[in-house]
Amino acid sequence: MNLANRITILRILLIPFFIAFILYSKWAVALIVFVIAAFTDAIDGYIARRTGQRTELGTVLDPIADKLIILSAFICFSVNRQITPALKIPLYVPIVVISRDAIIVLGAILIFLIKNSLEVKPTLISKATTCVQMLTVISILMKLAASTVLWNLAVVLTVCSGIDYVIKGSKLLNEK
Repeated sequence: MNLANRITILRILLIPFFIAFILYSKWAVALIVFVIAAFTDAIDGYIARRTGQRTELGTVLDPIADKLIILSAFICFSVNRQITPALKIPLYVPIVVISRDAIIVLGAILIFLIKNSLEVKPTLISKATTCVQMLTVISILMKLAASTVLWNLAVVLTVCSGIDYVIKGSKLLNEK
């Protein structure tokens, strides 16, 4: 268990607190927790690359931590009745995000079962998607009017990223 993995686990442990702060409308505290989580995402990756601490555990845990906090936020923002209508995320946003992530996970399992190996490599579009999804969460917590634009951009990028992963996965499955 190296430092980078410990930081990733810290990010996962922040999720229940983040959810509670959103559901109890403690927006400022939720924003602080989310920014800390986003910062730890950058830090753990930097530490892992810089110090040669890349591990299989970290390769799996890091995207899981990202997905868990983003999905938690989107679900909370879509079901919380205390959110003003302008900031309440429509249900299609978490549906698209959850569907893409489920397809990616199922595809990864399928590839692993068929090929007996799996190399997890985030793509440029998936990194952009995660970035816009995180910016969406921050903009909602800051009660910015641009949130609508950001969550719709996040949906478009999520769909494009999902299509990109399906194409890459199909190519992997068709290789001999």
